[in-house]
Amino acid sequence: MMTISVCMIVKNEEDVLARCLTCASKFADEIVIVDTGSDDSSKEIAKQFTDKVYDFEWIEDFSAARNYSFSQATQDFCMWLDADDIIEDSEIEKIIALKETLPTDVNVVYMKYNTGFDEKGNVSFSFYRERLIRRSCGMIWRGAVHEAISSIGKRLYTEIAISHRKLKSRDNTRNLRIYESEISKGHPLCARDKFYYARELTYHNRYKEATQVLEEVLDDPTAWIENQIEACRSLYISYLKLNNRKKALYSLLNSFEFDRPRAEICCDLGSYFIEEKKYDTAVFWYETALSCERNDQSGAFILPDCYDFQPHLQLCVCYYRLNNIEKSIYHNEQAGKLKPESQSYLHNKAFFDSLKH
Repeated sequence: MMTISVCMIVKNEEDVLARCLTCASKFADEIVIVDTGSDDSSKEIAKQFTDKVYDFEWIEDFSAARNYSFSQATQDFCMWLDADDIIEDSEIEKIIALKETLPTDVNVVYMKYNTGFDEKGNVSFSFYRERLIRRSCGMIWRGAVHEAISSIGKRLYTEIAISHRKLKSRDNTRNLRIYESEISKGHPLCARDKFYYARELTYHNRYKEATQVLEEVLDDPTAWIENQIEACRSLYISYLKLNNRKKALYSLLNSFEFDRPRAEICCDLGSYFIEEKKYDTAVFWYETALSCERNDQSGAFILPDCYDFQPHLQLCVCYYRLNNIEKSIYHNEQAGKLKPESQSYLHNKAFFDSLKH
């Protein structure tokens, strides 16, 4: 049976740390906590779960802190968690089972990372992340922000999910500040860093600068295809904010240069043409979204609703505008089967019921 060191870096996480560590303690053989400068009770809380609590001077570099946490581990695999993460009991059971069954030739285990949720708590945004890393292989974290590990050897993708559930907002300028510090020091950003830097720029409404960086990502032959496709979506949003609808549209269409259409792109195109009141064209893109194959293991950012619920709901709107009430009702019913408590579905249903009287 393989063993797990849960490795965490924390700073002022007293509101969520016990919640996370309670989950981790149910399967971890060892817990390593690296504190990067807390002035609350985080370290005291951590010591209730482990005696391996270390101080590490924060140097605006997440990889440095994570690599230090891994260096203190002693078990077969290192598993990273953030303090905001929780693991449901059903997922903990899967991890315990995995410890018994993991093939000996696997070096990296990928798990789903659920980071967005709708009003009912259902997952609305997820992607796969490297989660268990074989310690003896010497893999290290790279990147001052949005750090990642380049996998060595055999990977295993699982259906195990970790959920990132924040209780309060953190310093929303931190990541942007780190990137711009790196730039000011003359440290060149790789394609992946440029992608995430541009996203930080959009979060801070700096859309003109974001478009310049995103265009660089599209032209970079070293960029990962999934980042380039997502960059097209970010360009779409940025150009809309800059009131350049033509470039926004071209940004989405440009994604087809990199790979087949994704449902997320198709839904964006559908939304664009609804705003243009070109409902026939919008229908085409939403129906195309319904036909797209969802590949969670691609590593891309996945919006599950784009593959079923959202297209059906928007097709209801489009067909109503096209005076095809029968098809409009049909697609609303399909949306309702997926999310029977959706307020949009229920509103539409009540409207269609009123037409019968």
